[in-house]
Amino acid sequence: MLQLFKKYRTVLKFLVTFLGSYVIFSALYNWYLHSFSTSTYYPDFFTHLVALQSRAVISAFGYEVVVTPALNFPSMDLFLNENFVARIIEGCNSISIIILFVSFMLAFFGKLKSTLFYILAGIVIVYIMNIVRIVVLSIGIYELPQFAHFLHQVVFPLIIYGTVFVLWILWIRIYSKQMRE
Repeated sequence: MLQLFKKYRTVLKFLVTFLGSYVIFSALYNWYLHSFSTSTYYPDFFTHLVALQSRAVISAFGYEVVVTPALNFPSMDLFLNENFVARIIEGCNSISIIILFVSFMLAFFGKLKSTLFYILAGIVIVYIMNIVRIVVLSIGIYELPQFAHFLHQVVFPLIIYGTVFVLWILWIRIYSKQMRE
């Protein structure tokens, strides 16, 4: 049994670090979310911020955009040219995906400086790509409402998860190069 443990030590270390950090960060995020629960269902700070930033980017494309807190749900409703197009919920704020990204990075920790820089850069990239996906989805639903389901179920996740996957692949290349040095 000990020999088997030694043989798969690296894999086990990765799994324990990844799952451990994911569980800890998710628990902290859950605690954070519960601190925003009120009887009026106001969304949390990050969901609100993402909605406002999405509004700013969409406005830059010449659309009239209004973002308001939803009445009976902890979310922000997004309207383009007076048409409801999207509800920005907690899951749209990218924090859960950032937690997934960071947990993987901690499990593949390389040199301190480069790993921390990559984590920070990755968080910024994921956050920006999240705004991009909300903008693409909102304008897409407004301009091509017949493709709303496809945009939300395929394009929307592909943008954000594709970004995380590419960042992971790039890091694995950097990490493996660091390990050879």
